[in-house]
Amino acid sequence: MKVIVIGGTGHIGTYLVPRLVIAGHEVICISRQNREPYSNHAAWKSVKNITIDRSKAEEHGDFGLKIKELKGDVVIDLICFTPESTAMLAEALMGEIQHFIHCGTIWVHGHSEQVPTLESQRRKPFGTYGTNKARIESYLLSICRQHGFPATILHPGHITGPGWLPINPAGNLNPEIFKRLAKGEEILLPNLGMETVHHVHADDVAQALVCAINHWQNSIGESFHVVSDQALTLNGYAMAMAKWFGLEAKLNFQPWQEWVKTASHKDAELTWDHIAHSPNASIAKAKRLLNYNPRYSSLQAVQEAVKHYLEKESIQL
Repeated sequence: MKVIVIGGTGHIGTYLVPRLVIAGHEVICISRQNREPYSNHAAWKSVKNITIDRSKAEEHGDFGLKIKELKGDVVIDLICFTPESTAMLAEALMGEIQHFIHCGTIWVHGHSEQVPTLESQRRKPFGTYGTNKARIESYLLSICRQHGFPATILHPGHITGPGWLPINPAGNLNPEIFKRLAKGEEILLPNLGMETVHHVHADDVAQALVCAINHWQNSIGESFHVVSDQALTLNGYAMAMAKWFGLEAKLNFQPWQEWVKTASHKDAELTWDHIAHSPNASIAKAKRLLNYNPRYSSLQAVQEAVKHYLEKESIQL
C-alpha cells in the first residue's frame, strides 16, 4: 500500500517510516524538511520526501488537496492539533483513501478518575491541547459513523526515546533532575510524589500505528491508548532512576503551593499540567484488537533517552 506520513521526520516518524518500508509499503513523507530524522536508517533511501509547509498550505486552503493528489491508500497524520485542520484534510480525503490514522493524546481524558483509564470513559479534557485533541477525536469518530470515513485515533502518552528528553520525576523536562539523582543529591517533589506519569517509547507508538494498519478491520472507527504497560508515580520513578544510577534516592516533598516557588515558571507550568492529569491508561483494548505489545516499559524508555542525552552532552557522572 501507499502510505502517506504527515510529519514523518519527527520523533515518531523516525521509527515509523522504517517500519513501514520494512513491511513492504510505499512511503511518502510529508514535512517542512527542517530537520533530519533522529536516526539514519537505511530504509529512508527508498522513501519519497515531499516538502510542504502545512501552516502555509492551510492558509491557502489547499493542504488537503495536496495530500489528495498524492493518491495514498493510508494517511497517517502525526502533526494535527486543531479540529479545523483535521476537517480541512478529512473533507478533501473523503472517499479517496482506505484508512486515516490520527495521532491524539491520552490527555483527552483530563483529570484521571477511575484508573487505569479506559478508552470508553467520558472525556473531560482541560487545557487547549487536550481539549482540541478531544474535539478532533469526536469529529473523526462522528464522520466515520455518519459518512464512512475510515478513521482510527491513537492516543500516546508521554513520548520519549533517544533525542527526546523524557518527562522527569518532577513532572517537567528539566534534565537537572536526572543529574541530581545521578550525583546522589536531594530532589524536591510536589505533594507526596504520588501523582502519575505514563511514558511510551516512540518506537512503540510506531509499532501501534503499523498494527492499526495491519488490523484495519478492528481499528477503523475506534480510539486506542498507546502507552507502556504501567504508569509511574513521581516518587517511584525517582527511586527507580536513582537505583539505575547505582544510588539511593534522596527525596523531599513540599505541598504544591510551596514547591512551585522553587521552580522556574516554565518548569512549574509543565509540572502542573502533568500532575493535574496524572495519566494512568489501560492498553488492554490495543492489545486485544491490534495485537499491540509495547517493547519498552516506562523506565526502559526513559533510561534509553537519558543515556542518549548524557552521551550526547558528554556528561560524565
